[in-house]
Parts: sequence; structure tokens; C-alpha cells
Amino acid sequence: MHKINPFRQSGILLALVFFMAAQTASARNLPDFTELVEDNSDAVVNISTSTERKAAGAHGSPFNERQFEQLPEFFQDFFRGPQSPFGGGGPGRQEPRQSMGSGFIVSRDGYVLTNNHVVEGADEIIVRLNDRRELPARLVGTDPRSDMAVLKIEDGDDLPVVKIGRSKDLKVGEWVLAIGSPFGFDYTVTAGIVSALGRSLPSENYVPFIQTDVAINPGNSGGPLFNLDGEVIGINSQIYTRSGGFMGVSFAIPIDDAMNVFRQLRDDGSVSRGWLGVLIQEVNRDLAESFGLERPRGALVAEVMSDSPAQEAGLQAGDIVLAYDGDEVELSSDLPPMVGRTPVGETASLRVMRGGDVISVDVEIGRLPEEGQARARAPANGNSDPSSAPLGLTIEPLPAELADSWNLSSGGVLVTNVAGGAARDAGIRPDDVITEINRRKVSSVEDFREAVDSLPDGNAVSVRVVRQGRAIYLVMKP
Repeated sequence: MHKINPFRQSGILLALVFFMAAQTASARNLPDFTELVEDNSDAVVNISTSTERKAAGAHGSPFNERQFEQLPEFFQDFFRGPQSPFGGGGPGRQEPRQSMGSGFIVSRDGYVLTNNHVVEGADEIIVRLNDRRELPARLVGTDPRSDMAVLKIEDGDDLPVVKIGRSKDLKVGEWVLAIGSPFGFDYTVTAGIVSALGRSLPSENYVPFIQTDVAINPGNSGGPLFNLDGEVIGINSQIYTRSGGFMGVSFAIPIDDAMNVFRQLRDDGSVSRGWLGVLIQEVNRDLAESFGLERPRGALVAEVMSDSPAQEAGLQAGDIVLAYDGDEVELSSDLPPMVGRTPVGETASLRVMRGGDVISVDVEIGRLPEEGQARARAPANGNSDPSSAPLGLTIEPLPAELADSWNLSSGGVLVTNVAGGAARDAGIRPDDVITEINRRKVSSVEDFREAVDSLPDGNAVSVRVVRQGRAIYLVMKP
């Protein structure tokens, strides 16, 4: 018969007691959001919009007026009726399109912050408060670049407001909470943690997004993101999804950037951002080696735009920006928000690596041009016959018309064929224009040959190419 050792049994019981006590203590340390929600829900609003749009064709049909009159009477009645697949309703009929989102009140006289995509194109905007009041609002201004919009509740007076925090004090791992109206379910509360800071998204380089794992879905857009002190530290804006719904990755506009946009839209009706005038790319391990950096960091200047502040200050393609006004630039995505927040006309000091040396460059920041504004182009010339070159490349002089259209005033050589070897491994393609090899300018076929002849064997070297008008740096190992 098996006997139980009383000392062992008491030890097991004691361990169990300690485990349960630890679990209870851990549960006590979890945040209680109830007071935060009670204090802030009144200042969170549901935003509904409607947009009037013309139905397809006359009488809600796909036909114009003349074609419609030639239809048999049976078909005319069909397209006029409610059973019509195009809505019916007679000539000039309007089809309202509705959408829904969230927002929050930042002033007692009724200013509301939300996302631009929530109210874009809206003819009517209605703001619904927690006490079920529905108030009309007018659009004060929008900033598509940051996906922000400012509304003003008509006849707003002594309205509840949120407390504004400081997003620059956020830390990864910190608890955050969202209030919004996902799928129209008003005042839904979700919570999570800050997953990352300073995220750059392809759609917007001037916003250093806050990444969280807070559940965000359609209808949450424009709603506030709170810290545990009940302060708004972000505006819920986007999600990463493959299914159309929440997948654990959501993004919020930092409140520091949002309030800057709000003040400009409220006071001036538009947003002014700082502009440096460079195209940049990430510095990977191979590029770091080729430029003599001890590790990957900074923003590599691939191109300096014509008539830009960067050109005026003497920045050059191949410069690596290591710091901006005293702030380290670890990733290339760090630089655009830093520049964008700088007031137009202010001078910024850049720490730049050029040719293996670290130098300081002062730049007077300009105003970011409107999207789609054309850049000035300078003409360039090229001559001589096609020539075969090493590295698996066939090149020829840069055609004058291509130099003109791509603003290649300093010249280059056109790649006509990539047979293999180091050039193919580096990612060089036909129709690329090579303008620099191993930090040596390439303006002609002769320059190219001299640069190739002086390349060190087995070492990674940088190659600057212009592809479809955009400059990038590639790494080649001869």
C-alpha cells in the first residue's frame, strides 16, 4: 500500500497557496478601465455622414434622356419603379450614400477631431453625443496627408471635452484604450498595449504612427486612443488586415501631430509642413558597409530635388543623414516626420556622413509642395556610340531627351543589357541610368570605365541608379 509523506503533502499545499496568491496579485495589477470610460465617454461622438450622388442615367436608368424616351412604355415604367435595379425615382433622382465613424470633442465650443476618410465628400455631417443628442456639424478643414479632419458642431456650447495628453511620452508595452463605434455599435470599448512607435506606412510618410493591438474595426476610425491617465494620445486611423477585419495590428495618429494639424486647420484653414527636398532610402547592411558605416543607420539621400532647400544647402546624393536638429536618425522613416514638424523658414542642423567624414549642414526648411506639383527639370547632353562594359553590363551614353525628362543634368550612362554577374546580382536592370559608382560620379562612358577599373575586388560598393525617374542606391560586389 502506497503511503503519503505528510511533509511532502504539506509542501505541495504550501506551493499551491503561493501560486494562487501570486495569480490573485497579478490579477489585481491588471488595469481597471471603468472609471476612465465613465469620465471620457461623454466627449466621444459618433459621426454619420450622407453624400448625395446622381443615379446612373436618366430616370435612374443606364440610358440618357433620348434613349429612355425610345424605350417601350413597359421598360420606362420598370425603370421608374422601386423594383428597378438602378433605384428608379424619375429624372434627376439623387441616391444618398451614408457612412459612419467616430470622433471626439476637444473644445467646449464644439471643435471635433476625426479622420478625413470618415467625412470625405460628405454633404451632411451629423454628430451624435452620448446623451443621444444629434447635432449638425460643418467641416472646418481637412488634411488628407495625415488623414485628419476638423469639424465644428453648430451652436456648440459648454460641451464635454477630452483631456489631451502627450504622445511623445508613450512607451512600448503601455496600456491603451479605444472608444468608438465599430460596425455602428456605439461606445464600444476595446483595450490593448502599444506595440511599436514611429511606424511609417506606405500611404503616409509624414505621420509617425502608433502601432497597437487594440481591436479596431470599421466605425472606429477617428475615435480617441487613451492612456491610463484618461488622456487622448492618438486618433485611431488604420488597420493592417488581410480579411477586412481586425487582425491584431492597428495604427493611430499621435496626438502631438494631430493637435498641430488641428490648430493650423482651425486658424488658417490649411496645413503647412516643412520640406527638405530629398528622396531617401533605408541603409541596409550592405549599403552601410559600402559607405563605411559601422552599422546600418541613418537616411541615405538618393536624390536632391531641383530648387529645393536641400540643394540650396549643398546636400548631395550619397549623403547619409545621421541626425536632425540633435535627434538621431536611426531609420530613414524617422526623417520625414522630423522635417514635417519643423516650421517653414526655420533653420535645421543636419549631421551628415559624406565620403567617410561626418559634417554639419544647415538647411533653411521650405514648405512642402502640394501633391502632384511638378519638379523643375534641367537638360543634359550625351553622345558617343554604344559601348560594352564589364560587370555583365552593356551601356551607352545617356540620350538627351531622357536626361531632360528625368532631370539628369550631370549625365550618366544608360544600361541597355544585363547579362549577369555582379550587376545582375545587385539588381541593376535594363533602362536604368547609372550616375555614380563607389561614390564616384559617372557622367559618361569614359567615367564609367574609369570607375569600374578602380573598384576593389570582393568589397561591397554602392551604385546609384535612376529608375523611371527615381534615384535609388544598390549594392554591388565585384
